[in-house]
Amino acid sequence: MRVVHVMESTIGGTRRHLVDVARGQARAGLDVHVIASCERMAAFRDDMQALSREGVHMYEVPMRREIAPRRDLAHARVIAATLRSLRPQIVHTHSSKGGALGRIASIATRQGRRVHTPHTFAFLFGQMFSPLKRRLFHGVEGVLGARTDRMIAVSASERATIERSRVTRPERLRVVANGIDPQPWRKAEPLPRGVLGVPEGKPVAAVVGLLNAAKGQDLALELLALEGLGELHLLIVGHGEDRAKLEALAAERGVASRAHFLGWRDDVPRLLASSDFLLLPSRWEGMPYIVLEAFAAGLPVVAASVDGARDLIVEGSQGFLARVEDVADLASATRRMLALSPRERRALGQSAAARVQDGYTIDHMVRGLIDVYRELA
Repeated sequence: MRVVHVMESTIGGTRRHLVDVARGQARAGLDVHVIASCERMAAFRDDMQALSREGVHMYEVPMRREIAPRRDLAHARVIAATLRSLRPQIVHTHSSKGGALGRIASIATRQGRRVHTPHTFAFLFGQMFSPLKRRLFHGVEGVLGARTDRMIAVSASERATIERSRVTRPERLRVVANGIDPQPWRKAEPLPRGVLGVPEGKPVAAVVGLLNAAKGQDLALELLALEGLGELHLLIVGHGEDRAKLEALAAERGVASRAHFLGWRDDVPRLLASSDFLLLPSRWEGMPYIVLEAFAAGLPVVAASVDGARDLIVEGSQGFLARVEDVADLASATRRMLALSPRERRALGQSAAARVQDGYTIDHMVRGLIDVYRELA
């Protein structure tokens, strides 16, 4: 079976998803081709080279997130020409721009059955786009969703969100949860607190993700300034467009000495091993990889009850949930975590580690997607 994946947003969790899926499908014997952009992160070229060595056929098309009709049309034509040449059975598109251009190219050329994984929808991002743009995005997703054979939700709660959005018929929806390889996270050694700028004996929470409104780091900084949390330090890991704004907010709230901006890191397993728990203040998610990774590391989680997080976390068993965009409630959940003894937190972490093996591995994810393809091919 020949499968072509199309993605523009090769950054963060979507990048991770594409690499794991393409590699896993190639190992399973599929003829895998990937049309992707490196415009958001040039380092994705390293992934392209690694995947090429493993038998995945890679094609770079410099798609960009911003809407530019002439450029987007030119890129859709390049994708269409590639599809005509390859004649795939499945065209699997990912996220907004890759999802739009890839499906338009597939429809125009009548090549492949169309599968789309939104990884959350741009029209849900209230703080990132104007109401007009969000209406436009919703309209485009509805038109393309009507011509999409299967839409993949990466969690049961995301499926419910997609159903409410009415961008495709419910019978075309399938849930295939994200999955990880737990091993690297289990074996990581913690870094010395001094290297991280954190005093010995102080509680530490990791906040990991792209620095933008969707990930909610501003909410974590607001939390840090509240009563009863004056000892807590945050390891803020990631890069992105909002870094300067977030650093200014930390200074304004008087918490800059406890908010450690570490930038992009390739040692996230060690950073999680150096933390007492993961804090996920996101406004929107589909199935957050970082929660799965924290679970694999044996780390309990305090999270906003976004899609995916509420599927993974059983209140009081692997961590605590809070209402989305509610700093006071997130602070309350954080205080509950800090009130636990180290032994009690370890018990939550052990429960979390066991949960990853229960359907959240790369093998589960790859097999689930192949099963969806077989419904169509």
